[in-house]
Amino acid sequence: MPKTCEKVYITTPIYYVNDVPHIGHAYTTIIADTLARYSRLKGHDTFFLTGTDEHGQKIEEAAKKRGKSTQAYADEISGKFHTLWDNFDISYDKFIRTTDEEHKKGVQKAFEVMYQKGDIYKDAYEGFYCVSCETFFTQTQLLEDECCPDCGRQTSLVKEESYFFRLSNYEDKLLDWYANNENCVLPKGKKNEVINFVKQGLHDLSITRTSFDWGVKLPKSLNDPKHVMYVWLDALMNYITALGYGNDAKNMAYWNNCTHLVGKDILRFHAIYWPAFLMSLDLPMPKHIAAHGWWTRNGEKMSKSKGNVVNPKEVADAYGLENFRYFMLREVPFGQDGDFSQKALIDRINSDLGNDLGNLMNRIIGMSSKYSNLVIDSTHVPTYHDKELKEAEQILENIESYIYEMQPNRYLETLWKVLTIANQSIATHEPWVKMKEGKTEEAMALVALVANLLAKVTILLSPVMPKTCDKIAAAMHFKIDTPHYQKLYHDKVLLETFTIEKLPALFPRIEEEVIPAKEPVEPAPKKEEKKKVSTDGIITIDQFFETKLKIGTILSAQEVKKSDRLLQLTVDLAEEEPRQIIAGIKEYYAPADLIGTQVCVVSNLKPAKIMGLLSQGMLLAAKDKDGLSLMRPEAPKRSGTPVG
Repeated sequence: MPKTCEKVYITTPIYYVNDVPHIGHAYTTIIADTLARYSRLKGHDTFFLTGTDEHGQKIEEAAKKRGKSTQAYADEISGKFHTLWDNFDISYDKFIRTTDEEHKKGVQKAFEVMYQKGDIYKDAYEGFYCVSCETFFTQTQLLEDECCPDCGRQTSLVKEESYFFRLSNYEDKLLDWYANNENCVLPKGKKNEVINFVKQGLHDLSITRTSFDWGVKLPKSLNDPKHVMYVWLDALMNYITALGYGNDAKNMAYWNNCTHLVGKDILRFHAIYWPAFLMSLDLPMPKHIAAHGWWTRNGEKMSKSKGNVVNPKEVADAYGLENFRYFMLREVPFGQDGDFSQKALIDRINSDLGNDLGNLMNRIIGMSSKYSNLVIDSTHVPTYHDKELKEAEQILENIESYIYEMQPNRYLETLWKVLTIANQSIATHEPWVKMKEGKTEEAMALVALVANLLAKVTILLSPVMPKTCDKIAAAMHFKIDTPHYQKLYHDKVLLETFTIEKLPALFPRIEEEVIPAKEPVEPAPKKEEKKKVSTDGIITIDQFFETKLKIGTILSAQEVKKSDRLLQLTVDLAEEEPRQIIAGIKEYYAPADLIGTQVCVVSNLKPAKIMGLLSQGMLLAAKDKDGLSLMRPEAPKRSGTPVG
């Protein structure tokens, strides 16, 4: 874990320009951006690198198919990555291209150093080459019909003169590095895969080609112009050439604290070849090489032929960039494969962001508006709510480790535990009751407690959702910066008295999928058909969804006087104030048995007066000859969670 004011270096892979950006590229880049933003928030001197990999036979062939020069094609696709990251507000410090002249000079310098050391030699190579993977394989490694074991495509037998890197010399050194650096490869399960591969034995690596010309030429000192460097040697060197290796090396100090973010499909190159190259160059090893999983869509592997490839910009435009960022980091544990669906994204927006975060902000504004003319004063929070403060502080104590050990989903889960404390505190302490009882100081201390908990979450959430958190912070009159990070998180200082600003809803509820399905769909029923009910009671799906069902938590229950069957319930639906619901269940449930239980509530039912009492909803229940049972969730759910 970095210490205060360190230099920190964070990289994405440089993306291959044989195709346009997809959700996997976006996932890697968003994680790296979050890590960079968090490091800057801590006060670290942070350098964040991304870019494009533009050499190799695959690029040359792709350009020919499109009738373009290789450079023009590379410029076009690289530009799409550059534009997307700018549209996504990715906070990179440098966008490198392997066609940059400074990069080429740095790669040539590295080649020369390794050659002079004796780690590169010239020989002839015969093997099966996969153009798609830019990788050679032996006969025993191939699938049936001489197909690539990684991608399944046809390989071709290649025999040509080549320069080789003595990878076999570094087998023991690599194993020592893995053994002595616990978190050098993350997650740890991936590290074990790498170790097992190395233990099987490493063969020297062919690092040049003569059968195509689109690549970095060898150093002039070798006087061998027909060779170009193997794409992986060229590409991996970007991490040091971006810092000036082989040119102006003034930024090389960042290299001492480097974290690489990669997809699991390129882990072998980064965790075996790259460290061996660095050992040959006598350069420090990366601190972390972190490999994430792949994304499917609705449970299926993405492919152009299926038409189910997720366009990250389309999703961000439809649902909001920051909602998309949150979903990507929260939905799946780092290292595991994830599944994208609009339903899952909508659930995250409506539940986590809308109910838990956005609605908490609304409740703070609503309560402070009613009770104190929007003024929030933290003076009495320790007096009345020291327990809640300490509980939140304990939860957040080690949250930083989740960021630097590549567990962004656990980082967010931890923040949401603090939001849960805030929301539950409102339900438990009922400030509206305290106001009616004249306990204004206690009521306002509760509002201030919740505001302070939200402030702590906001500053820690800002690397994931920077613009949203800026809005919340501005409304609460503090800044997202290193001094406030230090005060609110490390020093546990409470907010000074402030007047909160009103905000429009941060996360408007989404009722249906925004991006149209690409597959043929049945036409929607006409408006006049929607309200039509057949004689056998069948309704349309649209009619069903007109009923809004939510999970509610019963906070209090008492008998309704002069009634044999009614109970007066207070139910928390994660709204500004709990609802009062009058339910005819007295015959089946004692009031004391209901407190704390969860129920299904029809939440958009028109309020009605029952025996002079306002009822703001209806509970779902089933009744037969054996009695009545309330409909309850199988496992505890957050108050306000939609049903359906």
